[in-house]
Amino acid sequence: MRKQQAKAVLTDLSTTAQRLLEESAHDVAWIDRDDRRRAITVAPLSVAGTLATHLYDERTVVATSATLALGGKFDTIARAMGLTLPAPEADTSPSWQTLDVGSPFDYAKQGILYVAARIPRPTQSGLSDAAADELVALVNALGGRTLGLFSSRKAADRAAEVLRARTDLTILLQGDEALPLLIRKFRDNAKTCLMGVMSLWQGVDIPGEACQLVVIDRLPFPRPDEPLAAARSAAVDASGGSGFTAVSVPIAAVRLAQGVGRLIRSTSDRGVVAVLDSRLETARGYGSYLRASLPPFWYTTKQEVAIGALKRLAES
Repeated sequence: MRKQQAKAVLTDLSTTAQRLLEESAHDVAWIDRDDRRRAITVAPLSVAGTLATHLYDERTVVATSATLALGGKFDTIARAMGLTLPAPEADTSPSWQTLDVGSPFDYAKQGILYVAARIPRPTQSGLSDAAADELVALVNALGGRTLGLFSSRKAADRAAEVLRARTDLTILLQGDEALPLLIRKFRDNAKTCLMGVMSLWQGVDIPGEACQLVVIDRLPFPRPDEPLAAARSAAVDASGGSGFTAVSVPIAAVRLAQGVGRLIRSTSDRGVVAVLDSRLETARGYGSYLRASLPPFWYTTKQEVAIGALKRLAES
């Protein structure tokens, strides 16, 4: 078994080394660093051509996901997968079919999407004073049961610091303990809030009354230091397109939909998603695209509406 594992590692190392030596314009290479390891990663700029050439002619493909319809359409993911879109002036249908099977949840009745449009748009990597004040007001209205999803460690740390100073609730911060233990504590104590970063935006399942408020600090556009997204965006810009529109906005749409999806996990769940980034309401073009990528919650930009709903949840 150990020989097989060693052989697999050496094969991967050889493949990566060969691709690095080729210096292909279609590959992106970077070094991942953390406290325990360093890893060289090589990835293609796009898999669309490979899929179109080697996959679809040989077999029927069924692709499923909860976040395929971005902006209310399947066009973005279709392009990324190498599926041909008909020209705008052509009176033809694409050679592929789509189906949105809907959801068992009644989002408009079960949840509210509140966008804090009155506070300034975020301009720094941390949590602004206005966003911190908004967070405290929302958390106090519910009295806990809040999952905070932040785009940076700095913002999550500040959120935890502010809530610990201005509420009497138990504030859990991702990284202080093992994540499964933090989630268990959050689930078991109603007067608890859990603040975390990108790994909490997906795969966390906390149904019921334990989580009735999800707060997102900013739109999750890829950072400039994300190598693959940056390279893909630069390639689109170089070809005369908009890398921001073609790459960054769809990435943000998927991440935002995943984060928002932490709220309603069963047919009996109720709650509020609060986005502390006014661009979701005010940005022309991509703001409406991002909202169309989200579940059809009842939508408001009025703080008093969100606060009122959270107080009613607290009383019930």
